Amino acid sequence: MTKIINLLTIFLLICSCSKYEGEGGSSTIRGVIREQKYNSLGNLISEYPIADKDVYIIYGNENTFYDDDIKTSYDGSFEFRYLRKGNYKVFVYEDCNTCPSGVKEVLIPVEITKNNQIVDLDTIDTKKL
Repeated sequence: MTKIINLLTIFLLICSCSKYEGEGGSSTIRGVIREQKYNSLGNLISEYPIADKDVYIIYGNENTFYDDDIKTSYDGSFEFRYLRKGNYKVFVYEDCNTCPSGVKEVLIPVEITKNNQIVDLDTIDTKKL
């Protein structure tokens, strides 16, 4: 009986040490959101970094609902800090004339492969109609 309890204890310790995607690490995902404004003819008339835009992150590949969100700074920049190794999805919404809701997501899959990694998504363009 003691052997079974010892094996069960070891198993539980190993399982509880598994770390999944999410906060608690030392890596960062960052980028800049740029809005591209179009006129009624579909011509690009201006583009600029967008302040106060919601940016969302999903931890892991199994989820479809976001785990965290942040607003862009005055220069359109954003950062999700203190992330563990694993797979993530970063997304923002943009205008869409053909979508029933009027918006659609711009989804970027991201993989963090090591500690202290900085993943720079550069500039993510979104449409403003």
